[in-house]
Amino acid sequence: MLLIDQYAYINRLAKTHPVEKIVLALFLLLFSLTVKDALISLITFFLMSSLTVLVAKIPWQYYSKLLCIPGVFLLSSMISILLSFTQHPELIHSSIWQSHLMNWTVYISAQSVEMSIQLFFSVLSSISCLYFLTLTTPVHELMHVLKKCKVPQLLIELIELTYRFIFVFLEKSVQIFQSQNSRLGYLSVKLGMHSLGLLISSLFVHVFKRSKELSIAMNSRGYDESIIYLEDSYQYSARNWTIILMIFLVIIVVFIQFGGILV
Repeated sequence: MLLIDQYAYINRLAKTHPVEKIVLALFLLLFSLTVKDALISLITFFLMSSLTVLVAKIPWQYYSKLLCIPGVFLLSSMISILLSFTQHPELIHSSIWQSHLMNWTVYISAQSVEMSIQLFFSVLSSISCLYFLTLTTPVHELMHVLKKCKVPQLLIELIELTYRFIFVFLEKSVQIFQSQNSRLGYLSVKLGMHSLGLLISSLFVHVFKRSKELSIAMNSRGYDESIIYLEDSYQYSARNWTIILMIFLVIIVVFIQFGGILV
């Protein structure tokens, strides 16, 4: 079991109604993406991170490692937005920094800085909302909510099966890698590339085999094109809904009063 999936079952908010967590996370996510305000995104990031670490009791070391994964892609995206290239420096307006590289002029404009700041805070807020939902709510509970929202049953089953096969991929890939590594399959770059190709091909063959076995097992148990889930009993909390409503109001008031202050 992935550690992220394990925390979804054992955190302090695991028994909280999934609809309450989904409403809170999705509202803040959509609101921050809609207004595109750096202050709102920053508040959303700190709020959702605090709920994840302090309330749900997810270890901050593990949460920090999770943030580093999309952080690499975020930094690379910011660099590509910040830097601009041109062969006609006379067309550059309001540049903050510029340098010459052979026949090209590399520069950073005020508009690119503003776009990078908005991107940075928007991505941070989005990641914190999704991590909050992922680390505090088991996948099957999310499927229950999607089912109540009348999402097509086929789409729900595809999501569930795809998620479960992630564990099959990881387990088998680790086994194949350890077997190859013990036989010095990654001793050099050439051997490593060859071993990686064999790993990928073997992995897909194994997954297809497991999917066929799963299909046979489901059909032998009377599968009738619908997967039945055991649903846990949850109760809505008036206290939680009051807190969620207060958070919504505070975020909206802050945006009206201080929107655009960071950019």
